[in-house]
Amino acid sequence: MLRRLPPRMAAPLTATWVGLVLWIGLAVPAHANPTGSAAAPTATPAACGVLQHTFARLQDEKPQNLCQYAGKVVVVVNTASYCGYTGQYKGLEALYDRYKDKGLVVLGFPANNFGAQEPGNNAQIAAFCENTFGVRFPMLAKTSVVGPDANPLHKALAAKTGQPPGWNFHKYIIGRDGQTVLSHPSATNPQDRPFVADVERLLAQR
Repeated sequence: MLRRLPPRMAAPLTATWVGLVLWIGLAVPAHANPTGSAAAPTATPAACGVLQHTFARLQDEKPQNLCQYAGKVVVVVNTASYCGYTGQYKGLEALYDRYKDKGLVVLGFPANNFGAQEPGNNAQIAAFCENTFGVRFPMLAKTSVVGPDANPLHKALAAKTGQPPGWNFHKYIIGRDGQTVLSHPSATNPQDRPFVADVERLLAQR
């Protein structure tokens, strides 16, 4: 049988429990993650700018939200495995390796729009990039970059610059704000000084 506490004892105990609850509420912030792990920041649409799109990754076709690169300088290039400019993979990888710690990312978009020079499937393209040039920068699944079937990112980049890709290895440089976009034609090598200067200038902007 439960014993009812005398009124003189119940009041102090009640006050003690109320005080303990209040102390816990003050000690644990309202936004704390109960699992103990930090919540990953999510970029707002405004911060994403033209990067507010999702594409499949080349190697495994898992969806990749390009907003993960918000705040970085992004080089977007449409690639092909059997083009006279295919050797630019080497320069793109060197550029990425040199500036990635400063906030640069290179995104490759294989496309078969020009000269049917990217005929393979995603697995074949991925193997070619890794085995031939040791490509480590992110590559997205095979896509279209011009015409009515152009992917939404390339449509946006062409609209901003007035310059859609004219051939394989056309390059766009997107600033950290997700809005500034520069365009360089296929013949521009990723190691050419004017191209590198544009990359460095946008990296310097915060």
